[in-house]
Amino acid sequence: MEKWMCFSALGAAAIMLIVFLMDLIVGVPFSGEAGGGPFLIANIFGILASGVVGYLGFNALRDVK
Repeated sequence: MEKWMCFSALGAAAIMLIVFLMDLIVGVPFSGEAGGGPFLIANIFGILASGVVGYLGFNALRDVK
């Protein structure tokens, strides 16, 4: 895996984490209410998915070096 692909995966994971945390805490951009509302489970799984993508990008970056 190329370095730019690893950094892209880390960037995508960071953006995903920010969006899902923002939705969980503030209620913007998806649910419209703080605390997650009906999208609480989706927010939690989105945060977990961003963690997995971030880990995979970081682990691949360590292998490239």
